[in-house]
Parts: sequence; structure tokens; C-alpha cells
Amino acid sequence: MGGVMKAVQYQQVGAAPVVVEVPKPEPGPGQVLLKVTAAGMCHSDIGVMSWPADRLPFELPLTLGHEGVGTVAGLGPGVRGVAEGDSVAVYGPWGCGVCWKCAQGKENYCTRAAELGIRPPGLGSPGAMAEYLLVDDVRHLVPLDGLDPVQAAPLTDAGLTPYHAIKRSLPKLVGGSTAVVIGAGGLGHLAVQILRATTGARVIALDVADDKLALAREVGAHDVARSDENAAQRVRELTGGLGADVVLDFVGIAPTVQIAAQSVAVEGDITIVGIAGAPLPVGFGLLPHEVSVASPYWGSRAELIEVLDLARQGALRAHVETFGLDETPEVYERFHHGQIKGRAVIVP
Repeated sequence: MGGVMKAVQYQQVGAAPVVVEVPKPEPGPGQVLLKVTAAGMCHSDIGVMSWPADRLPFELPLTLGHEGVGTVAGLGPGVRGVAEGDSVAVYGPWGCGVCWKCAQGKENYCTRAAELGIRPPGLGSPGAMAEYLLVDDVRHLVPLDGLDPVQAAPLTDAGLTPYHAIKRSLPKLVGGSTAVVIGAGGLGHLAVQILRATTGARVIALDVADDKLALAREVGAHDVARSDENAAQRVRELTGGLGADVVLDFVGIAPTVQIAAQSVAVEGDITIVGIAGAPLPVGFGLLPHEVSVASPYWGSRAELIEVLDLARQGALRAHVETFGLDETPEVYERFHHGQIKGRAVIVP
């Protein structure tokens, strides 16, 4: 094979990503080479690029992109289960495949990935913002079965992550319940759709940007409100003073976790999905009685299959803007400043 390919790389701490030429990978035993058809852009990328050098857990340069979809272009020795030409989505949070969590398909919670140095594509391993992507094992591929690659790419994280977060609270999301979505961006606008497709809950979306509130309403939110100092009070008004049964915070900064704490009902769930890392104190009297707080990460392999099935049924559609590989550094800049509605998808 050999040859070179274009890739979008983060090369030095604090610098903008650049488009470079790198050697085209070749699949070794058990590996699958994909010709990338779409790669999603995620806020986690911005997070990684804002870490100081002492916090960066992997080596640079790094090819970005952890939301990947492609066509099988090459098979390493011993690979079974896919054929050249197959359209597949990549399950991103790679694990060891053999520990107790991985045995349940929960590779996002692999207990050995860190010690074995296994990292997701785009978050330590070479990612999908390139013409080709090397996938370590066929188990990390899910057939597209007719889904549009541009639609499917964001679903591998921006769809899977809220799906997993919502699934944990399904017993509380019965008819008559209320769910609050804080942050109606890439993950939030998909969370609204997942809630509408899988639960009987009334959905309230909060955001600071009017265009994102309009998008939330467009994709099925029953109510929308500004994510400001009056947001929690607004949620209380809309729920007859009771508060929301489930609050999903897709931002995770101090003001949003505060809104979550002030708007949750007794026995409710607060799920902090956003990676900003603001702490939420938990203790007797600090939150309504028996509220549970969780900060999940990504989702399981089985859940990715479920998400793609929902999309095939027409219940889930990402609002995307597409760009070429060469535009990527500039698009990251726009994304960083909140100028992308929904999800940016790179099409090599």
C-alpha cells in the first residue's frame, strides 16, 4: 500500500491544529483500514487542545477526530466479519476487550485501558480527521446499513453519550415526568430527540443562545428557556413547583450545575455530561432528598447499535454543517466561539 494522506493534527500545546501529510497506515494482524467518509468535531477536542502540557496524557502530534465513519479499504491478516467496501461507524472508547466491563460491551469503562495504553482514536490514538483511519479490532465497527455517513458520524459520540446518560434514568422518565436539557448544542439537540423518542417525559431545554433554543424547539422540546439566574425558577413554574425528575447538564460549568441542583425534584437524577468539571456538592440537606448525581462517559457498544437503529427509524437526526479537511483549523476556531449550530462534520 504505502503512500501518504492528509490529516488534521494537533502538534504542539496551545497551537491551532494544522493540516499535514502523514504516511497512510497499513492494517496489521486483526486491524481494519477505513477510508474515512465523515468525521465529527466535538467540544472534547477543544478541551484537549486547552490542556496545559502537564495535563496532556498522550504524545503529540495527534491526529484529531473521535467521531468516525468510513468504508472498509483494507483488512489485516485474520480479520473476519467485515468485507472491503462495507460502510461502518467506529465505536470510539476502545477497551481491552477481555475485562469484566468489556465483556458487557462497556468498553467506555474498561478497567485496564489506562495501564495497557489503549486510547480512543483522536484522543490518544490517530483519529478520523484524515483520509484513512486504522481501527484496532473489528468489534469496534458497527454496520451503517443504509445510514448517511454524515448523519452517522456525530451519532458515535454526540448521539451515544446522551443516549447512555438518558438510559440510566429511564425508570424515572415515565408519563407525566419532566426532563431538563441544559445546553442545546451538539449533544443537547440530540438528547432532546432521544428523550422524545424513548420516553413520555415533558422536555425543557435551557441555553444561553437563542438560535440553539430555536433548534431545541424545532427538534421536539416542549418548552425552552434562557439558561440564566431565573432558569431554575422557570423550571419550578413549569412543573408546578415540583422540579424536574431528570436534569441532564451538557455543559458542566459552575452556573449550570447550580441550575441543575436548584431545578431537580425529590428523588430526581442529576446527570452531568459536560466535561467542564465544575463540582456539585452532595450531602444531606444540600440537594432535595434522595437525588442521585452521576457523571457518565460515552456509552457501550450495544448502545451505539441502539442509537444507529433509532436513527434508521427516523427518530434521531443530527443537525450538521459539512466542511472539507483543509477548512478544519478554521472550523475549530468557529466552533470554539459557539458559531456552529448542531454539529460540524468533516468530509475528507
